[in-house]
Amino acid sequence: MQIENVIYKMHELVIRNAQNLLMEHLSIFPAVAILGPRQCGKSTLARMVSGHLPNFLYLDLQDRVDLAKLNEPELFFQYNRHSTICLDEVQQLPDIFSVLRSEIDKDRRKGRFILLGSASRELIQKSSETLAGRIGYIELTPFISDELDAENLFDLKKYWYRGGYPESYLTQNDYTSALWRENFIRTYVERDIPQLGFNISAKLLTRMLIMTAHGHGQIFNASGIGQSLGVTHPTVKRYLDIFEQTFFLRVLPPFEKNTRKRLVKSPKVYVRDSGLLHQLLQISDFNALMGHPVYGSSWEGMVIENICSSLPMARFSFYRSAVGEEIDLIVEAKGKLLAVECKASPAPQLTKEFLKALEFIKPHKCFVVAPVTRPYTLHKEVQVCGINHIVRELRSALNSDN
Repeated sequence: MQIENVIYKMHELVIRNAQNLLMEHLSIFPAVAILGPRQCGKSTLARMVSGHLPNFLYLDLQDRVDLAKLNEPELFFQYNRHSTICLDEVQQLPDIFSVLRSEIDKDRRKGRFILLGSASRELIQKSSETLAGRIGYIELTPFISDELDAENLFDLKKYWYRGGYPESYLTQNDYTSALWRENFIRTYVERDIPQLGFNISAKLLTRMLIMTAHGHGQIFNASGIGQSLGVTHPTVKRYLDIFEQTFFLRVLPPFEKNTRKRLVKSPKVYVRDSGLLHQLLQISDFNALMGHPVYGSSWEGMVIENICSSLPMARFSFYRSAVGEEIDLIVEAKGKLLAVECKASPAPQLTKEFLKALEFIKPHKCFVVAPVTRPYTLHKEVQVCGINHIVRELRSALNSDN
C-alpha cells in the first residue's frame, strides 16, 4: 500500500472521537467550524462525515473553480439550501460570514454548514461576533499521544522527534519527515500568513520563529527579540499573536493569585509541535536531540501541548515566583486545581523549589510526566506517569469526588 494511503487510513483511526464530536455539534448548531493548523486532518474529518449527511456539498476555497461558485454566494446558498455545505479554507473568504449570518437567519436548520479554517475564530473576520449563537467550534490538532496509544500506533521516540503531524509521524524515515517539516514551515511563512492579509517579510517571520524555538519554554522576551530583529516591542507582540492564532505557537500565561509573593508576569512560549521545533533548530535525529540544550524543554512543550489540546474546557498557566519556585503547568477545571511537572529523565527527582511551590499552590493532585512505561508514586501524593497516560489521569482526577 502506498504511504499516502497508509497515512490516510491511520489518520482515519485516530479522529473517530472528533467525528463523533462533529456529528454532535451538527445536531445542535446551524454551522460548525473546525479550526486547526494545515495538514492536521480537517478535510479528512469532513470526508469521513460526508457519508452520514444527505446532499453533502464540498467546496475548496483554494480551488479557483470552487471559489468562482461563490461569486454570488446568496444565490448559491439559496439554490443549495437543502444541502450540508462544507467550505474548506474559509479564511480565504472572510467576507462570507456576513452572508452566512443572513442565510442562517432565513433557515436555522441544524447542520447546514461545515467551515474548515487554518486560523483562529478571532482571526477569521471575528466570526464569533457575526455568527454568535449560530455556530459551534471544534479545534482539531495533530496526533496526540493517547490517540495513537489507543490504536497501538504510539512510538515515543518517533513521536517526540517527528511531532504529531500525520505526514511527518507516519512517513518512512527521519529524512523524509524532516523534508516534509521543512516544506511545511516554508509554506506557512511564505503563503499561509500572506493569504490572511499580513504583508510581512517571510525572512523576518522565519527569523522570529527560529529565535522563539531557541527560547522554547522560556519566559518570552519581546524586547530582546525586537532588538535582534530590528523591530519594535509592539511589533514583536503582534507577530506573536499571529503565530498563536495560526496554531504554530502556544502562549502559556502565568498563574494569577492574590498574594504578596512576587510572581513572574510574562508568558512562556512554546512551538506547539515538537517536530516543527526540532526542524527550526535543525536537529537531525533523536540522538542529536538528546545532546541538544533544548532536550528538556522539548519534552516539557510536548507534554504541555498534549494536555492543552486534550482538555479544551480547562484553563492553563504556569507558576514561577521571583525566587525560583516553579510548576510547569497548572490545570484549572471543575473547581479543581491540578499541578503538572515535566521531567525528561526516566528517574525524575523533585527539587526543593518545586516542593515549595506545591505548598503554596496546594493542588488537589500533582503529576510528574516522564518517559516511563508504568505510573508510580514518587513523593506523598505526587504521581509519576508517561505522556500517553497523563491525559487519562488528569480527566480521572477532575471527575473524581475527592
